[in-house]
Amino acid sequence: MRLVARKPLEQILHEGQRTQMKRILGRLDLIAIGIGAIIGTGIFVLTGVAAAENAGPAVIVSFIIGGVISGLSAFSYSELSSMVPISGSAFTYTYATMGELMAWIIGWDLILEYLVGAATVAVGWSSYVVSFFSDVFNVHFTKKTTQAPVLWDSSSLSFRVNEGAYINIPAIFITLAMTLLLVLGIRQASWVNRTIVCIKLVVVLLFIFGACRFVDSSNYRPFVPPREGNSYGAKGVFKGTQRVFFAYIGFDAVSTAAQEAKDPQRDLPWGICLSLAICTALYIAVAAVLCGIVSYTELRGQASPLVYALTFHKDTRWLRIMIELGAICGLSSVILIMLMGQPRIFFTMARDGLFPRIFGRLHRKFKTPYVPTLVSGAVCAVLAGVLPVDILGDMTSVGTLLAFILVNIGVIVMRYTHPHVQRGFTVPGGPFLIPVPGALIALVVLVLSDGPTIYRLFIWLGIGLVVYAAYGYGHSRIGNPERWSDEDVAYFKDATDEGDEERSDIREPIKEEEEEIK
Repeated sequence: MRLVARKPLEQILHEGQRTQMKRILGRLDLIAIGIGAIIGTGIFVLTGVAAAENAGPAVIVSFIIGGVISGLSAFSYSELSSMVPISGSAFTYTYATMGELMAWIIGWDLILEYLVGAATVAVGWSSYVVSFFSDVFNVHFTKKTTQAPVLWDSSSLSFRVNEGAYINIPAIFITLAMTLLLVLGIRQASWVNRTIVCIKLVVVLLFIFGACRFVDSSNYRPFVPPREGNSYGAKGVFKGTQRVFFAYIGFDAVSTAAQEAKDPQRDLPWGICLSLAICTALYIAVAAVLCGIVSYTELRGQASPLVYALTFHKDTRWLRIMIELGAICGLSSVILIMLMGQPRIFFTMARDGLFPRIFGRLHRKFKTPYVPTLVSGAVCAVLAGVLPVDILGDMTSVGTLLAFILVNIGVIVMRYTHPHVQRGFTVPGGPFLIPVPGALIALVVLVLSDGPTIYRLFIWLGIGLVVYAAYGYGHSRIGNPERWSDEDVAYFKDATDEGDEERSDIREPIKEEEEEIK
């Protein structure tokens, strides 16, 4: 049946070797990509939001649960990425294990994760820029041009007008700037990311050790505030997990750089697991210090909670400035990595015929997927300019949870369908010990999400199914090989010498594959 037809793993690997993406990323680069993507809005913005609105000081527990969930899925990502080192990430893994329809669903879901995730971070970046200019240069930007025109009221689960606000121009600016950098090349983007990662690690450590002297144990009481409506209590801890789960999004972005890694089978697992371990430890420490230096009730509505909490204490001006600078740099790298991952998902899906093939071409000079990069950047800029940070973060979290569920299932399927394929990393304990709990826990957290958040996810997936029916089903390379036999020259235009003459050594294997599919 077409909808459950799986793409042969051998074909996936063969096609992945044909592109001319530049393989320049080493192990440290991949670890930096993971840290660059993970440490951002989750630590500089959503920590305060989750503490104030969901879990109180028990947000520390929310971070621990989020780290465990992410760790289980990180093992599964590591195995699949070392086995299928292709930039499609969960989309490619699902295509090889569960068929075309589920692959489309997860690919469409990843669009939500990366695009909305980058927009969320851009909103947080804007808030810290405004605060930085105010503290350092005494320059005050107006609300009209630095905030979204609507706000999300978590108590009534509805939008409300943000009086006096029209558009978030700083968020739009940083999104477009990172988009341009990514078009110019992965090498340049990697240099920028490594520099930024070093800066923000230093700043996070400065906050942990510089602010711990202000910790007051009374701020931890009650550690789990009594339930109030949809907030606090045991349920609030898990809702806090769902919210701060956004903080862990990013390690999966490492797998989208597979075709630009020097040794993906060995280095991708290192990039995924080590970056997540480092960031989890830092998250827990920051949450503990933040909730200790100020009451969680004071953090409500604060987009810059770390800086705001320090204003309650004397002689913290320079520490606030350093944190603002580190947050600006750190959030910049998250936007960069998110906008790096999304176009590569588009790129891979287009090469399978599920999107227009213009999305599957590389720039002749820069060897980057420039069309999907430009489109992703433009859409992200619009979202960042008009939507608030909390609703964007919630949408991204549920999208990621769905991806984690399918990746964990994918490991189990691959163990039985491709038991002898070489793996650079193998999930310890067999195919069930880690993937099954990873999938089940992610499912539980997904179910505990706010109703409107889940509704928006289903609406998004419904739109995706319409797009698939209207375009992807009729243009899929697996399902419609006869369409591709006449169009493969245009499809593989980036894999030619300077784009002028077709390479026969590439075209012949393509013909053979198409005959086998027929």
